[in-house]
Amino acid sequence: MTAEPTSFADRVERIEAIRAYHRGTRNAGFLACLVGALVMIAGRFAHGAPVWLMSVGVSVIVFGWGLFAFALIKRTAYARTHSIGTNGR
Repeated sequence: MTAEPTSFADRVERIEAIRAYHRGTRNAGFLACLVGALVMIAGRFAHGAPVWLMSVGVSVIVFGWGLFAFALIKRTAYARTHSIGTNGR
């Protein structure tokens, strides 16, 4: 197990490290969901848009949620292995 933090600043630093873990993956997931929603809106309301554009939008949204879930699971695993202490102190 890791050494106990000696000061408040060490604890804050560990918490920030956990929050920053896979931040890029999580943000990419949010961005993919946004792009997928925009593609779906374009497929539904744009004049002359192909029918398959709705399916592409849903697929991109599902991919974005997958990225978000992956980042969440990896961050949870990282937090469990780098815990501050048994009782959170």
